[in-house]
Amino acid sequence: MKITVLSGGVGGARFLRGLRHHLRHVHPDGNGGTTDSITAVVNTGDDMWLTGLRISPDLDSIMYTLAGANDEERGWGRIGESERVSAELRAYGVGWPWFTLGDLDLGTHITRSHYLRSGLPLSEATARIAARWDLGLRLLPATDDEVETRVVIDDEGSTLHFQEWWTRHRASLPARAFLQQNVEAATPAPGVLEAIAEADLVLVAPSNPVVSIGTILGIPGIRHAVTTASAPVVGVSPVIGGAVVRGMADACLEAIGVATAADAVALHYGSRATGGVLDGWLVGGEDAAAVPVVLAAGIRAAAVPLWMRDLDTSAAIAREAIALALP
Repeated sequence: MKITVLSGGVGGARFLRGLRHHLRHVHPDGNGGTTDSITAVVNTGDDMWLTGLRISPDLDSIMYTLAGANDEERGWGRIGESERVSAELRAYGVGWPWFTLGDLDLGTHITRSHYLRSGLPLSEATARIAARWDLGLRLLPATDDEVETRVVIDDEGSTLHFQEWWTRHRASLPARAFLQQNVEAATPAPGVLEAIAEADLVLVAPSNPVVSIGTILGIPGIRHAVTTASAPVVGVSPVIGGAVVRGMADACLEAIGVATAADAVALHYGSRATGGVLDGWLVGGEDAAAVPVVLAAGIRAAAVPLWMRDLDTSAAIAREAIALALP
C-alpha cells in the first residue's frame, strides 16, 4: 500500500509516527521497516531565512520526531539541546531574540543552507539531510520554491512573517489574511504530484488547515492532483471538542471565517464530490454530533478517539483513517 500524507509540523509529525508504527505492525518486513510506502508532502510556508540560514520548521519537526531525536517536552527542536550559539547571536544583536535555535538544530540549518547555496533544490537538500536518519518514509517539501507566509495585521495591509506573528506574538494580533508570497509562480517539488497520483490512499494529517494544509493545497497543481486522485482522501480533524489540539490554529480559522469545530473544518475542506478534497473525515469521540453534518456534506465520517497521547494511540488513529477509506 502506498500512502501519501499532506502534513504540517508537530501534529503531522506525531500522526506520521503513528502511521509508520501501525504499518510496521501490520506489514513487517523483518528488518524493522515496512513493506508499505509512506510519502509525507510537507508544508514549507513557515520557512524563512534567518541569520543567513534557511529554516524549515515543519520538515525538521517531522524528521526529528520520526528519528526519535525531538524534544517531546517542548514539542519542537532536538532533545538534549544547548543554546550557546543563540546566546552569542543575541549578544551581537543578530537574528530574532525571541526565536531561539538550539546548537544541534543549527547543524541542520547550516547543512541545508550549504546545500541550497551549492545550487541544490530544497527537495534534494531534504533527501540528503533525511538520509542520516532512519525515518521509514519519504520526506518531500511541497515545493522547492520559496513560498513564505505573511500575515496581514491591519487595514493598511501591514504584514509580519508568519513566524513572528506565531512565535513572538503568539497569534495575539488579529489576522486579517494570510498571504503565501509567490505562490502563484510556485511548482510542486519533484515527486509530489506523482506521490499523490500513485497513492492507494491520501491522508490529510491533523495539521493547521489554513497555514499548513492550506499552503500545500495552494501550490498550483497540488489541489487538482488531490481532487482528481484515484485513491480515496481521508482527513483527521485537528479540532477536538471545539478546541484546537495544539498551537493557535483557532486564530487562523477565525481569520478566514471558519468556526473552530470539527464539522466546520470538514466543510472548509469540502467533499471531493462537490469540488473539495475529502472523501472521509475522522472526528473525535467528543464530536460525535458532527458526524451527521459531515455525512450530509457528502463526506464519510466516524467519531473515534483522536488524542495522540502516545505511540499506540497515534497508531490507532492511523488505523481508523485507513479503515474509513475502505469501501
